[in-house]
Amino acid sequence: MEDISQVEGNKMKQENFLPDDYRPAEDEPFMNDRQVEYFRRKLLTWRSELLAGSRDTIEGLQDGTRNIPDVADRASEETDRALELRTRDRQRKLVSKIDGALRRIDEGEFGYCSVTGEPISLKRLDARPIATMSLEAQERHERREKVHRDD
Repeated sequence: MEDISQVEGNKMKQENFLPDDYRPAEDEPFMNDRQVEYFRRKLLTWRSELLAGSRDTIEGLQDGTRNIPDVADRASEETDRALELRTRDRQRKLVSKIDGALRRIDEGEFGYCSVTGEPISLKRLDARPIATMSLEAQERHERREKVHRDD
């Protein structure tokens, strides 16, 4: 079992080997240490931004509880609150997907299609780091879904 100083030392090594301007490139080995660390940081940053937004929403909703005499103004505020809650629910689900991607990184499965096992393109992962399927597998999945929906 590693002690805290070893864990901290490993974190420091990881943080040192990735320049701030690093972008994954097709001409390097797929899911090498630098790419994995790049995506880990991207996911962690995205996650922390979503959680910070959620905290702001909760504080805003708690502060925003007030008695508005005008019916139209009250209805408008309720609509805004419902929209905000729906947005936050979507973001909560997104945090769950981000956690899944971080788990796949830890398990060495990140970047590979869950259907075919083939690498997911770096462009797709950079645009949507929570992707679990290659573009081709995703398109097949969506076509099948559409066919079943039309039944």
